[in-house]
Amino acid sequence: MAGRGSLPEGSLFLGFDSSTQSLKATALNNELMIVASEIVNFDSELPHYKTEGGVYRDSTDDGHIFSPTIMWVEALELLLEKLKPKINFSKVLAVSGSGQQHGSVYWKKGSKAVLSSLDSSKSLLLQLKDAFSTMNSPIWMDSSTTKQCREIENAVGGALELAKLTGSRAYERFTGPQIRKIYQTEPNVYEDTERISLVSSFMASILVGSYASIDETDGAGMNLMDINQRTWSKTVLEATAPELEAKLGTLAPAYSAAGQIAPYFVESLIRTVWSFSALVTILIALQV
Repeated sequence: MAGRGSLPEGSLFLGFDSSTQSLKATALNNELMIVASEIVNFDSELPHYKTEGGVYRDSTDDGHIFSPTIMWVEALELLLEKLKPKINFSKVLAVSGSGQQHGSVYWKKGSKAVLSSLDSSKSLLLQLKDAFSTMNSPIWMDSSTTKQCREIENAVGGALELAKLTGSRAYERFTGPQIRKIYQTEPNVYEDTERISLVSSFMASILVGSYASIDETDGAGMNLMDINQRTWSKTVLEATAPELEAKLGTLAPAYSAAGQIAPYFVESLIRTVWSFSALVTILIALQV
């Protein structure tokens, strides 16, 4: 018997939640009932990163709080392994998720080619360990960018003008000021960055094997998007860092599909017998 909307019997939908302290997954069936769930706690299950609450605190830079980007990659692999005995991945029709708000990832030049050619006989960790221009991802807890906040506000005519453009004055945890700080303090990192993702579009990028767009709801929390036009504000981009628009890519509506599941997961899903169907749709994830 078909479920809601005449979905095929046995259909599954997979959701991810990439939070500060853990990565979670929940599978729903065609009746939208939970059939499986798993979680990877960063501190206890990936102790070699030595995070506390999933983060590092820089004792030399007051308020500088970040997470190791590659830890999130390893967590995704571990989570899929834990799901293997619980669900038939070939029945999954769509994948979506949520990511901690404001966290950002910096893909190194050439990483788009790496994403599109992932080898299913090798681990994601091994193939993506050198894919980032910095191994540290600023997150929502960071409060070290007060200087950059004031600089951006002053460049656009004040806090009120920035709020009219982007929806708020500059806040330390927002991605725009964090990007400006990297540009100023680590210019080589910024220069070597091909694409900047948020945590949500970062996870979607791995799943589709290509850079996924940042969605408009995520863009609204970056101090970079013109909230009236739903496009990047060129005024604010210029006040933040040079050639930033090319590194951000185009925005997309929150309901957009990021693409089909990458061949990497179709071919083996870490060598499990239940691989993803090639027709699985990856939805652009939302921040929470």
